[in-house]
Amino acid sequence: MFRSLFSSARNYGFLDSVQQGYIYLQKFSLVNIKLKWVKDRTMDSVVVGKRDLKAAGILVSVIYSSSEDYVPIYRLSRHRGQLGLPDEIKLAVFIRRYPNVFVESYSLDSGGSPVPCFGLSSEAMKIHREEVDILRENSLEFRDRLCKLLMLTRDWMLPLQTIDQLKWDLGLPYDYQDSFVMNHPEKFSFVRLPDVRVGLKLLFWDDKLAVSELEKNASLQQQVEDIKNGTLAFPVSFTRGFGMKRKSMEWLREWQKLPYTSPYADASHLDIRTDVSEKRVVGVFHELLHLTLHKQTERKNVSNLRRPLALPQKFTKAFERHPGIFYISKKNDTQTVVLREAYNGGELVQKHPLVKIREELANLLKKGLLDRSRGVYKKSIDANLVEEI
Repeated sequence: MFRSLFSSARNYGFLDSVQQGYIYLQKFSLVNIKLKWVKDRTMDSVVVGKRDLKAAGILVSVIYSSSEDYVPIYRLSRHRGQLGLPDEIKLAVFIRRYPNVFVESYSLDSGGSPVPCFGLSSEAMKIHREEVDILRENSLEFRDRLCKLLMLTRDWMLPLQTIDQLKWDLGLPYDYQDSFVMNHPEKFSFVRLPDVRVGLKLLFWDDKLAVSELEKNASLQQQVEDIKNGTLAFPVSFTRGFGMKRKSMEWLREWQKLPYTSPYADASHLDIRTDVSEKRVVGVFHELLHLTLHKQTERKNVSNLRRPLALPQKFTKAFERHPGIFYISKKNDTQTVVLREAYNGGELVQKHPLVKIREELANLLKKGLLDRSRGVYKKSIDANLVEEI
């Protein structure tokens, strides 16, 4: 029956995407291919330092937004959950690593004990003002990034905690719920979820945004026949010296020829036990990483996305099965997924203005560490008194 359907469609000269996908579903099951992880120093280099950069960037935003020039450590500690720092690192100790960014003072509590307070250096203030300007100038772009994230989900909605895990990667302000979302009531609404948490819901679907990066660049990256048949292939590159067995190479070639399902399309008809479904999973994360500024995110940040994105169990295995598309860096005591195609060596192919500002802050952090190691900044008696806070 399937053969006659296929022959009939071929005689008429076409196969629409639904028919083609259906036939492939019957033909291709999930092939059991395991590819080894190979360390890539160049890819690791684009991850190193990002944890401290994120934490410092958020702290700069918090201090800058305060009505006071110096913020007590106990108030900064309220934001610790957003910073991504290991539990064993005390916040005051982390802040003191960068004396050219954070200026320390102290105030006395009711018992007369010194309480450390932190303000910003003039260099840090200048960089952050530039960041604020970029966020304001690109407000609609960041609005669309958030819209596209919600459009990837089944119900156009995500819990705020899940968005919080991705907000730094997306380029959203640390206080985006108040400073950003509230400025776009025509697009977003806060909703109460069944589990009593608060979520953010997209109010209207925008067809103009429902085009993936792979589809957008199809005319430049894809063969005409593949575009016509809807079998778009992902850009692939491997770590230097990476070796693949012939069986794996043949599987990858065939996998690339499978139908591409847009991450914005309904995929409920796909059988999760097939390579076609896995190609959709890869497409979802390919698009998600393209929404991030640095084209990378920690693996744990996507752990809560399985149900909202309608993904199968153990969906993150797709990262390991496709090392030519994704690189998993194990730096910073975590796993970070990096989109290979976004980098030329250790540099982003396309840098958002906000990335350039973050690089300025990263350079300032490096300089602070170096100067501190050289003894440029002398620890004061007052700082010694509160070293263990």
